Amino acid sequence: MKRVVITGLGAVTPLGNNVEDFWQNCINGVSGAGLITHFDSEKFKVHFACEVKNFDPKVYLTHNEIKRSDLFSQYAMYASTEAIQDSGLEFEKMDPFDTGVIWGTGQGGMITFETEVMNFSEGDGTPKFNPFFVPKFIANMASGMISMKFGLKGINYTTISACATGNTALMDAFNYIRLGKAKVIISGGSEAAITPASVGGFSIMKAMSTRNDDFATASRPYDADRDGFVMGEGAGALVLEEYEHAKARGAKIYAELGGAAMTADAYHMTAPHPDGISAIKAMQLAMKEAGANMEDIDYLNPHATSTPLGDLVELKAISNIFRGSKNLDISATKSMTGHLLGAAGAAEAILSIKAIEKGIIPPTINLHSMDENIPKDVNIIFGEAKEKEINFALSNAFGFGGHNATLVFKKFNG
Repeated sequence: MKRVVITGLGAVTPLGNNVEDFWQNCINGVSGAGLITHFDSEKFKVHFACEVKNFDPKVYLTHNEIKRSDLFSQYAMYASTEAIQDSGLEFEKMDPFDTGVIWGTGQGGMITFETEVMNFSEGDGTPKFNPFFVPKFIANMASGMISMKFGLKGINYTTISACATGNTALMDAFNYIRLGKAKVIISGGSEAAITPASVGGFSIMKAMSTRNDDFATASRPYDADRDGFVMGEGAGALVLEEYEHAKARGAKIYAELGGAAMTADAYHMTAPHPDGISAIKAMQLAMKEAGANMEDIDYLNPHATSTPLGDLVELKAISNIFRGSKNLDISATKSMTGHLLGAAGAAEAILSIKAIEKGIIPPTINLHSMDENIPKDVNIIFGEAKEKEINFALSNAFGFGGHNATLVFKKFNG
């Protein structure tokens, strides 16, 4: 099997529209929550979200790219451009069939879909749809637009596994490169689902926080008073590259992706298995593939969306594996970013990699009173970032439908 390294990073998030701003705001414990501006939420139960702020697609995108793409695709192209520039890749010197895109999204072009359908419903029944309606909303279009923008003619598709999507996209890219089917793959996830139907739909399920009077602290994983997740949006893009190829061109290597695994709960449409059996297995398989044991994992970025059941089940699964470890530190970065749905895993992969690079663990914020049901043998970093040498970082992402996906990154040692 080939080795796979990370040589480029790009981000559009509620904490910043580039990796450096994203990282600095995260380690400084900044909340990305604010009142919803994307639509009028007055009659909704939830009036806040973690929106991307001051996004200017013209920085990296052409007029036609903007006109012909939904916001989720714009986020994807924007973050991918930063990642590719960061990597120093010169695609004109490569065989275009050695380069590909494996992207992820949970909902695709929700803004386009809702807008067009609502416009139709308000008319007289005459089908007056935008000619770009279908190309803009279909979920695979982000990967297609990235490949067209950079002339990447190899593997190209989109993976969807709800909120585990960012991790499953990266896992697929990892495996294709390991098998020798590509030299470079641009991978990650994007989401732009702060829309009436999406917010209304998650709200009616009682999955979202309704802390409208204190939205800045509403995303509070592990807190006794947590009441649901805060919706976010954005994109995370990573350049995954075969190690020998990266070495030959003298690329900067952030970290190595050592292991990846996915399992299914086979239990419930939206609730995790109460025993966390399959989540445990995903973590164990990813660690085994990365050649890491319990004591090797220095940092764990959990799924931790701030839902009463999900946070507890995941921590119990973590405790089951790492019981007795004196090395593991955990921090829930969704306390700052909110939940980026299909982009969450990619954004958190970037934070895990930056933690390895910088030797800093971001904090968990908004933890006022620890849930008494949380296992006592887990060490959660809250309040302030922690300096620590990190050789192995594990990142979890779980999704509706029972999807569990775990990645293990490790410090690159040549």
